[in-house]
Parts: sequence; structure tokens; C-alpha cells
Amino acid sequence: MQEIQYLTFQLSDEIFGLGILHIKEIIEYESVTHVPMMPEYIPGVINLRGNVVPVLDLNNRFYRKKTEIGRKTCIIITEVSINKETLDIGLLVDSVDEVVDIPQASIEAAPSFGAKIRLDFIQGLGKIDTGFVILLKIDQVLNLDELYQIQEKTNLMPEV
Repeated sequence: MQEIQYLTFQLSDEIFGLGILHIKEIIEYESVTHVPMMPEYIPGVINLRGNVVPVLDLNNRFYRKKTEIGRKTCIIITEVSINKETLDIGLLVDSVDEVVDIPQASIEAAPSFGAKIRLDFIQGLGKIDTGFVILLKIDQVLNLDELYQIQEKTNLMPEV
């Protein structure tokens, strides 16, 4: 039975998971530089070793409320594909929990009702000891038009 590893993290008292193959690194939250005319769920960009990385507030994207910054707040640096290009995006989350192995057989289809977030973001529900993990499709969290818009605006910026 094939197991897939997921990084689990907290958002508004829910546990989410993201396949570790999409994750480059996890960093402590530090302030972000605001970029004018970005969608509300993108509070700004960070300088990551000389690269401009847009930061997406997942609480704001999913629940329409800003993440309250605390000592456990993290930014998960992930890679998203646009056509044949990859773009690094920072995901602002309440806290990072752990890496868990979830067998393919323990992943249920996304529910068609009762979810507080759009179903196209959800790969499925992973069963773990403590309940369920909402598994995300990272390439769907942003649509293609939004990715192009972010890439254009961050590429036009001078080096931070």
C-alpha cells in the first residue's frame, strides 16, 4: 500500500495537509513588503535569498479573515507550476504541525457539502489518528489568471 507524506498545518482551528513534494522550506514569519493592487489575500512579498516571493494568506483566501500573527505563525515556501514554469509562493499559516504518512486507501473524496472552502482546492480528506486532514491541491489554490497577475506584479518590482 502506497503512503504519501503530507506536511500538516493549522488554519482557523482546522488541520490541512500539503504533499511534501510541493514544499521547499518552512520559515518563521517575518514582515512582508506590501505590493499595491494585489488581491486582499496576498499581503505582500518577502525577500528569500535575493528572490522575490509572494506570500498568500491562506486564512484570508479560504475564510476571508486575515491571519493573526503569533509566535507560531509560519510561511511555507511551496512551488506552483504555471505551464512549464515554476513559481515560488509563500503560504502564511497559523502554525505548522508535523509530517504524516497517509496511505492512499485512507484518503476519502472531498465532501460535496459542508466544506467551508471551495472544493476545487481540496484533493481529499486524509484519515489520521486525531480525525481528518483536509488535503490541498496547491496548484488549484490559485487559478492560472491569478498566478500570472502575481508573477507580473512581482517581476516588475525592483529587488527588495
